[in-house]
This record gives sequence, C-alpha cells and structure tokens, in this order.
Amino acid sequence: MPRPIHFEIHAGDMDRAQRFYETMFGWTFAGVEGSDYRLIKTGAGPGIDGGMMHRRGPPPQGGEPLSSWVCTLDVGDVDACVAGAQANGGALALAKMAIPGVGWLAYVKDSEGNILGVMQLDPAAA
Repeated sequence: MPRPIHFEIHAGDMDRAQRFYETMFGWTFAGVEGSDYRLIKTGAGPGIDGGMMHRRGPPPQGGEPLSSWVCTLDVGDVDACVAGAQANGGALALAKMAIPGVGWLAYVKDSEGNILGVMQLDPAAA
C-alpha cells in the first residue's frame, strides 16, 4: 500500500520559512548543490523528511479552501505550538479542538501562509 515518504514546503522567503521550522520544531536544512532546493531532516525515528522550494505563484491569501494535503505533526503541547507559531511569524488557522479518544488538534499557518496541523495525543480528549 502506498505511504507518504516525502513532503515539500513552498515558500516565498525560504530563509524566513527555514527559521520558522528550525525554531518551532528543531528541523535541520541542507542545500542541494546546483539548486535552491533545501532538504529537510525532521529527526530520528518514525516519520518522514521533506524539502523546501521557492513558491511558484502567489502566496495563499487566506479564506480560500485548501487545495493540498495538510500534514499534521505529533507535538507534546498544542497550546505551546500555537503560541510559538504566532510568535515566529505564523498565525492560528483553526482553534484547538478535541478529537475524542485521540487528542487535541489545531491548525496553524507558517510564516509563508502554509497550513499545518499540530496534534497532542491524549486518549482522554473529549
């Protein structure tokens, strides 16, 4: 069965986006020789790594329906991630809500207007 093996972040300002993800999640970035593409290492263990590239076209304006998949990250504290996103040039996209029996989920925007989910696992969430 096919499984996700890579993700990409599209950014208008790649340095700003890199700072956002380094600060928020401790991800590391490496350039690809002969290209402005950057590889992203999200950490050790289960999960996937990705890449970042310059956005081709205008940035999201806000309010439009999603036209791509939303990646959700397993985090220790949803509230801290929402506050961190806002402190690092991002914004709240969808307030924290309970996913009963699973955990707490919120959507934030990164510094480039991309939406990502942050999920704090908590079987007692209701």
